[in-house]
Amino acid sequence: MAELKTKINTKSVETFLKKAASGKRLKDCFTVLELMKKITKEEPKMWGPSIVGFGNYHYKYESGREGDFFISGFSPRKQNLTIYIMAGFSRYSELMEKLGKYKTGRSCLYIKDLDDIDLKILQKLITESVRYMKKKH
Repeated sequence: MAELKTKINTKSVETFLKKAASGKRLKDCFTVLELMKKITKEEPKMWGPSIVGFGNYHYKYESGREGDFFISGFSPRKQNLTIYIMAGFSRYSELMEKLGKYKTGRSCLYIKDLDDIDLKILQKLITESVRYMKKKH
């Protein structure tokens, strides 16, 4: 079984962000960083080489595969600021309708610019996801 690359490590979150982003994207990263700190009441940690994660939970699949992962997190990617909503999006359709301009993957919220979305709605979305993940795990 392949080992998961996205593991918690001791690298500096601030150093990573300053290398990975600049200008408006860096400002957006620090906005999301503070938002997630406030919501999770956790300190940010690096997960793998490029994800800032908050908190953690243990998972175990029916296949027997298990591991640990962050409850919420984000990463400044080249195309988008990726925000990880680990609870997925299906239970949050009402919030998603009000969020603004974005794209999604399975548990990834892709945002080009924080000015394109409603930050209060993003805060609710992250809060609800974190609450769900903490209750579930």
